[in-house]
Amino acid sequence: MKSGKITPSRTFWASVPSWLIIGCALILVPIFVVMTLQSIAKQRELTTRLLIEKGEAIIRSFEAGSRTGAGMQWGSFQLQKLLIETAEQPGVDYLILTDKKGVILADSDPSMIGESYGADIDLKNGPAKQTLWRRVPNPEGADTFEVYRPLASPEGEEWLIFVGLDMSPVLAAQRQDTRNIVLMAATLLLIGFAGIFSLFLAQGYRSARISLSRVKAFSDGLVENLPIGLVAVDQRNHITAFNQTAETILGRDAKDVLGKSADEVLPDACKTVLRDLEAGGGVIEREMDCTVGAGAIPLEVIAATLYDDDGGHIGKVVLFRDMTELRRLKEEVERNRRLASVGSLAAGVAHEVRNPLSSIKGFATYLKGKYDDEEDREVADIVVREVDRLNRVVGQLLELSRPAELKKKRQEVGAVILHSLKVVEGQAKEKGIAVQADLPPGVPAVMMDPDGIEQVLLNLYLNALEAMGRGGVLSVSLRKDSDRRVRVEVSDTGPGIGKDEVSRIFDPYFTTKPSGTGLGLAVVYKVVEAHGGELQVESVPGKGTRVSILLPAD
Repeated sequence: MKSGKITPSRTFWASVPSWLIIGCALILVPIFVVMTLQSIAKQRELTTRLLIEKGEAIIRSFEAGSRTGAGMQWGSFQLQKLLIETAEQPGVDYLILTDKKGVILADSDPSMIGESYGADIDLKNGPAKQTLWRRVPNPEGADTFEVYRPLASPEGEEWLIFVGLDMSPVLAAQRQDTRNIVLMAATLLLIGFAGIFSLFLAQGYRSARISLSRVKAFSDGLVENLPIGLVAVDQRNHITAFNQTAETILGRDAKDVLGKSADEVLPDACKTVLRDLEAGGGVIEREMDCTVGAGAIPLEVIAATLYDDDGGHIGKVVLFRDMTELRRLKEEVERNRRLASVGSLAAGVAHEVRNPLSSIKGFATYLKGKYDDEEDREVADIVVREVDRLNRVVGQLLELSRPAELKKKRQEVGAVILHSLKVVEGQAKEKGIAVQADLPPGVPAVMMDPDGIEQVLLNLYLNALEAMGRGGVLSVSLRKDSDRRVRVEVSDTGPGIGKDEVSRIFDPYFTTKPSGTGLGLAVVYKVVEAHGGELQVESVPGKGTRVSILLPAD
């Protein structure tokens, strides 16, 4: 299960403070307002300049015509006619020529000749020939832009000329330009706000994505490293999650099963649980044996249906744990409990039985010497042998009931194996059983009680020889199991042990042999346990049995 990768750019944008983005947005407003006002002011300044230049052009045109007329001896009539013709240009409201006292000498409206106009204007302190302007209110419509300046007459008199320009087209264009500037500024401001808002959204998106990536990485890592198997399926019953523990337990690779149908991958027992969920089960908890490969694994299974926030069904999840070790520990605890009970009983019984057995053996031996009849002597021998057998059973009971007293020393396990094999070598030859030993060099020595381990091995050899009867192979191997353990394996080619009996062979008094006491393997278990070791049994009916002794190498 893989998680998303967080890039440096995502981390940078996600780390930009929100107040900084909001501050940038607030700064944009006054900037755009100032820029808009400056643009409007520049537009008005340009309009004023154009009107002034137009007025100056009309004045120069009239001035040039008047000079030409002076050479032709024009009178006031021709001058008035020139002024009227000049005033007929587009955009000119009026054209007025006054003397220095403000009396109108010529006017585009002849009825105004002789009237006073511009008497309030003082050009004495201003620069000569300076073109001035003013805005004249017009109650009937748009204001008039008036351009005026001094003008020298052909006779050398000082005149004053006024040009009134119609401002309605200019004002209309100015209003349109102002609207365009404001609209453009508003558009740019909106674009800026949209960009900042997009940046803000991007920051939120990236922050959410980073948080989601972190949560996903955490959940994926948690699921992947769970000590229990996890399998999730979607609505179509296809596998969407399969962690490492599930791979180990079920023996399948996640990349090979993801996307496949659960019916193709899961054991029959797990498929039954999924079907029970579909039938209406809320949460199902079971212990079951699942067939995986060639064997069966005890599993504790928990299955549940998954729902989204709206209560819709989105899939199912199955959790399972391998109960093999737990069952083994339970069996071991139960075995120890039984051993403790048997040991307490055996300790009391053995002491009560041993003394009468000694007396019986003594009387049987005495009577054997008194009898001359061969049949009577044979009966006495039988009594002595049976007493000895009972005495051995009592000895095993006492040994089982007492705490194991080990006399440990560092010893090579191979040497103990060779010595124990010599003890049973003759018995194996009598039965035609071959003995094989695989004892490689380099196996480390072990802290152990040599006599105790030899007793363990002899009990296992004798059980194997008795199980095989005539013919077969008794094999013993030694190897280093890990850095901290040494493994000894004793195997035979006998009839094997049934699956139900394997878990009970170390119980006191459990035996499959007609003449067995059921105490030999119980003693084996006790001695190995006292060494801090472990016993493992594998048996296949009809093929044989292998018992492994694992001893700590430290």
